[in-house]
Amino acid sequence: MRVLDPSEVDHDVPAAVGACLGDLLEQRLEEAEATDPVFAADLADRVARFALTGGRRLRSVFLWWAMRGCGGGPREAPRALGVAAALELIQTCALIHDDVMDGSAVRRGRPAVHVGMDQQYGTAGRASPCGTFGGAAAVLAGDLALAWADDAFVQAVRGAPQEERAARVWRVMRTEMVAGQYLDLHGQVTRATSATRAERSAVLKTARYTVAHPLALGAVLAGASERTQARLREAGHSAGLAFQLHDDLQGAFGDPAVTGKPVGEDIREGKATYLLAVARELCLREGDRAGLRLLDEVTGAPSTRAADTGHASGAKSAARTAHPASARNARDGADGQDIARVLDLLDRCGARERVTRRVRELCARGIREVRAAGLAPDAADRIGALLHAACTAGAPTGRPVAAAPPAARDTAGPVLIGEAR
Repeated sequence: MRVLDPSEVDHDVPAAVGACLGDLLEQRLEEAEATDPVFAADLADRVARFALTGGRRLRSVFLWWAMRGCGGGPREAPRALGVAAALELIQTCALIHDDVMDGSAVRRGRPAVHVGMDQQYGTAGRASPCGTFGGAAAVLAGDLALAWADDAFVQAVRGAPQEERAARVWRVMRTEMVAGQYLDLHGQVTRATSATRAERSAVLKTARYTVAHPLALGAVLAGASERTQARLREAGHSAGLAFQLHDDLQGAFGDPAVTGKPVGEDIREGKATYLLAVARELCLREGDRAGLRLLDEVTGAPSTRAADTGHASGAKSAARTAHPASARNARDGADGQDIARVLDLLDRCGARERVTRRVRELCARGIREVRAAGLAPDAADRIGALLHAACTAGAPTGRPVAAAPPAARDTAGPVLIGEAR
């Protein structure tokens, strides 16, 4: 394995990971072209472009600085970059599949993969068990990204002293990611509304996957002690949960120009977010029947525009069928005024303030755990700064106007909504 100077990577970790990922994907695209040109052009190339453009390489950066903070140097650096590239591919899988399941038309300011496929073939209105042709094709695109991720991981850790330990972390991470997403879907269909259930889903699909496991992988690759790994896992658990709760706040109150997503998308989808669960519990405690009725009637109601495109997910359709209030709004459509009323309720009942406070507390706890893990000071400072930035970036100062999804465009800034996933 090639020995490189990790101090060069330190200056720009995302660029180094992107270069490693580019080399890897160049090989995969050559293999795809040899398999079939149509498959290569339609699916493989889309997966590669998705992985290489947009996103902040957050998981990769956590992995890198954990490795560096635990004493990793030139010998560990190529393996760390290889595993980081694998993380970017598993994130590609997760986001492509998320957009199909959620019926999201936009990702990183551009048409989601399933929408792009339907636009290419004019199949947006042709229903299938996966929604449309684009939905079915996007499932395969996500599967391909996952296969490439596993291949990249195996290649990166093969022969490493910590190969089996790293493989255990990778296996647990994949399983928890799927479990968390299933709980998210299950909550939409069953209308599970408890804050405890919403937090459990957030921990599995985001906190551990986004922060705790990448930190653990970096520590394992550097041969860190079990104590250090445990500290970093605790740090990742706290700060990763803060990241997801902040993402929920951004989904409700963030600026679409920053997030690349329409205001109130989680509300329209009826996602069992911690923010909405807290709002429901506060309304119950205060006997606010009007607030509870508003949450029942508006959450899970897609905008008319979204319904017209034929990109509603099966999970959301099932949820509306099971709950008449949501079904009524599925016909009428949750417009900007509906979303504005829910946003006002989130402010008025205290849910927004409570979740914001929880984000600050969890983020501070995570940073304290990092500083207690015994890392090299520079790496600990870098991870602490990353955690703070992830939990505060794009924090809104006021309420945006709820509107229809913005037109696809190129966004160069950080994209938060859904990237916590």
